[in-house]
Amino acid sequence: MKTLIALITLLLSLATIAQDAKEIVQKADELMRSNSSYSELKMTIQKPDWSRTMGMKVWALEPDYALIYITEPARDKGSVTLKRKNEVWNWLPSAQRVIKIPPSMMLQSWMGSDFTNDDLVRQSSVVNDYNHKLIGEEKLDGYDCYKIEMIPKPEAGVVWGKIITWIANNSYLQIRADYYDEDDVLIKSFIGSKEKKMGGRNILTYWEMVPVDKPGNKTIMEYTTIEFNFKVDESFFSEQNMKRVR
Repeated sequence: MKTLIALITLLLSLATIAQDAKEIVQKADELMRSNSSYSELKMTIQKPDWSRTMGMKVWALEPDYALIYITEPARDKGSVTLKRKNEVWNWLPSAQRVIKIPPSMMLQSWMGSDFTNDDLVRQSSVVNDYNHKLIGEEKLDGYDCYKIEMIPKPEAGVVWGKIITWIANNSYLQIRADYYDEDDVLIKSFIGSKEKKMGGRNILTYWEMVPVDKPGNKTIMEYTTIEFNFKVDESFFSEQNMKRVR
């Protein structure tokens, strides 16, 4: 009887830990998301021998719609990327053409950055598409963090074999996420810093995407403005509006 009670207690304890890990990830996810948003940011693409910076405006209606308008440099100004569910289009003002991105190009770089076209549309739910496990607590970049392992559910259509994430235990800021392939090889890291109050929330405003297999390469995103629950509806995210938005 004592053995049975101990086993039941252990199972209940493990279930509680799993639920806690999922709740932690959900709170971190909700901190950076809302039903809709508008943001302005700078993206800097760094290579070993060159770098360039782009300005952009981003409208989003979670989880299916996003429109990205390039504001600078002059040669790229007016370029637009539109996401509608699992499809992506580009508007190139210099060619006066709207181009739909075919499936064969989804893993290619977006605007020369370390983000792919697939990164824009997949947007897999870190809450619903993964099983979560609290594997420890660590101090990272001055934050006391939960360290959580996320393994995709068998039915989830995700590209990663595993994600390890560090989430601050007092603010639920996601400090870092490491992405592994199906062979358990680290592919890239997404690292956040520069905590500021923006859009009425304390968030990390400076992010680096660092590919492991390309030394000297990284893409930096720095938010300058963000407004959560921005008023925008589905009709805004149309091919026609790609040519009109400013």
